[in-house]
Amino acid sequence: VLDSQYGMYVWPCAVVLAQYVWAHRQSLPGKRVLEIGAGVSLPGVVAARCGAQVILSDSEELPQCLQSCRSSCVMNRLPHVPVLGLTWGRVSPELLSLAPIDIILGSDVFFDPKDFEDILTTIYFLLEKNPQAQFWTTYQVRSADWSIEALLYKWNLKSIPIPLHSFGADKEHLASSSMPGRHTIEMMIISLAQSEGT
Repeated sequence: VLDSQYGMYVWPCAVVLAQYVWAHRQSLPGKRVLEIGAGVSLPGVVAARCGAQVILSDSEELPQCLQSCRSSCVMNRLPHVPVLGLTWGRVSPELLSLAPIDIILGSDVFFDPKDFEDILTTIYFLLEKNPQAQFWTTYQVRSADWSIEALLYKWNLKSIPIPLHSFGADKEHLASSSMPGRHTIEMMIISLAQSEGT
């Protein structure tokens, strides 16, 4: 999805995650949602349009990404959605003062392996504060040795794979990209490995 006026490109992972959000729209009104690494923010915008209380975030070191978040809100008539600068792996005042969260969204945040631990550090921090929350994430498998299993174990997190066909995202036009090698898009839900009382 390309918006020529704003020059915004929506990656296939964001489309798949937005489809999952839309498939669960009945459960979203009143839910508190944080999108991390939001950029163009398609999943977060869909969640907001479905009645969730959404906060969009991207790296405080990337003002152009934060501006993309704001532009998406303006274009989608969501001027009141807050946009926060959150840098993965950094426990900032913004992170510490976040209101309670039910769902964290992240599309294609597992892009560069050197960022994986910082992302999971941030996710772990958020889930520790919100033990019932879930991290909904889509990613492209870019190499055979791509794995976050060891890091999930280290941070006491578990993941549940979500088959794309279970929410109608296995369509040719939706999740496939014309990039070399036809990378597969996958989805998982990450949560605390054991939360209190289970």
